[in-house]
Amino acid sequence: MGARENLQKLADRKVQEIENLGRQIEMAKSYLQAIQDAIRSLPRDTASIGGTANERSGELRSGTVLAKTKDVIQMNGAPMHVNEILKALGMEITKASRVSLVGSLGSYVRKGKVFTRPAPNMFGLAGMNSPDPPLVEQSPQLPEEFGSVADK
Repeated sequence: MGARENLQKLADRKVQEIENLGRQIEMAKSYLQAIQDAIRSLPRDTASIGGTANERSGELRSGTVLAKTKDVIQMNGAPMHVNEILKALGMEITKASRVSLVGSLGSYVRKGKVFTRPAPNMFGLAGMNSPDPPLVEQSPQLPEEFGSVADK
């Protein structure tokens, strides 16, 4: 047997191996299609629609920054400024940390769940009485002769 015949046998075996692998791939694709068809025929799980069950019920996952924020605001008893919240959480007050926290809290505010925003960068809890807005100091009254030209 020459080198040519040996190489031809190797090539024939490799072609057979490729054909077998092709059949295995087709069988795996058929199996996957059957699984996907079965998934489509089943009703959707209510927990997978619109977020987790905790998010829909207004509960927060324990140990998260948002859950800790809720606890901090509850302990304070009144809405808090984002910087006060970060300080109470022991986090560094940077632009990135403020933006991150405000974005997360704002998401819940927009949905009307868990948190409220009674003033810019102030966050409270849903159902919490928000404080009265700060009183604006009255500017001093101007004298009656203000703005008139005096006779000389």
